[in-house]
Amino acid sequence: MGIGDKINQVSSQLQEGVRNSSISLASVFIKTMTALVVSLTLSLIIQEIMGTGVFTFVFTMVVFSTGLLRIMKAWSVSQVLLFDLFCILVALILKLYLQVAP
Repeated sequence: MGIGDKINQVSSQLQEGVRNSSISLASVFIKTMTALVVSLTLSLIIQEIMGTGVFTFVFTMVVFSTGLLRIMKAWSVSQVLLFDLFCILVALILKLYLQVAP
C-alpha cells in the first residue's frame, strides 16, 4: 500500500464525511423551518383568540417549536415533507371554509 493509495483513502473518507454532514445539516434546517412556521401559525391563532400580548406570543411560539422539534427528532426528511404537505392541505381547507362561511 503506497502513499497514493493512502491519499485516495483519506480523500474518499473526507468526501463521505462532508456528504453526511451536509445531509444532516439540511435535515436539521428543514425540521427547524417546519417547526417555526407551524408554531408561528399556532401562536398567532392563540394570540388573536385570547387577545394576549407579545410575551405570550413568544412564549407559545417557543413552546410549540420545541415540542414539534422533539416530536420530529426521529423523523426522516421524507416524513417531515409529508407532514408539511398535510399542513398545507389543512391550511387550504381552512381558508376555503373561511371564504365560504358567512
